[in-house]
Amino acid sequence: MARNKVEISGVDTSKLPVLTNEQMRELFRALQAGDRSAREKLVNGNLRLVLSVIQRFNNRGENANDLFQVGCIGLMKAIDNFDLGQNVKFSTYAVPMIIGEIRRYLRDNNPIRVSRSLRDIAYKALQVRDSLTNRFSREPTVMEIAEAMGVSKEEVVFALDAIQDPVSLFEPIYQDGGDPIYVMDQLSDDRQKDLYWVEKISLREAMNKLNDREKMILSMRFFEGKTQMEVAEEIGISQAQVSRLEKAAIQQMQKYI
Repeated sequence: MARNKVEISGVDTSKLPVLTNEQMRELFRALQAGDRSAREKLVNGNLRLVLSVIQRFNNRGENANDLFQVGCIGLMKAIDNFDLGQNVKFSTYAVPMIIGEIRRYLRDNNPIRVSRSLRDIAYKALQVRDSLTNRFSREPTVMEIAEAMGVSKEEVVFALDAIQDPVSLFEPIYQDGGDPIYVMDQLSDDRQKDLYWVEKISLREAMNKLNDREKMILSMRFFEGKTQMEVAEEIGISQAQVSRLEKAAIQQMQKYI
């Protein structure tokens, strides 16, 4: 979101009204008495609240207009369900509903799909974690969460990992006045290790011990991903012959690796 942006989703944010607590209560009383125009005034008077909430999602790379509109849905739900009889400020009640609506939108539009059952386990684990934190006055262990839920520790870990947001390899993790350090800078490439090169050389030397037809069969099978039937049709022999030659070639290579 552009920091100096004035208009969002067609709304001039510099002209949004600000309601006092007493004005809010009067509008809620009017709404609950059947005055539908009071609802529109409550929405317009709390759009700044939506703006403040979507600031939390700036680093998600999402379109600010989309998040604002989704946040407004959460705001309207909060207005429709707010109970004046409860001794709580409207903003205290509305913010979690706005955040929840935005998170639901982000979850449902995530390109990485997580099964419903896995998400249910993950969100239940988060609720249990909060409950145990309040009870123990400390962060509970994964085992304590799993025992409270009646599932295995592995299920809890797998479910929580599944709902984590993807992180870009170019996400900066440290910067101290100089060039930033990115996530990709902390990852190693196993292909650059000595063992990888030794294995690669061994495979190449073992392949050189095969005749041309054996090389062709292994290349088509394991480098081009063709089936034995496809290889057989291409080189004009039976599938059984391809299978026999393939096994013999692999056994021959194993002597040199």
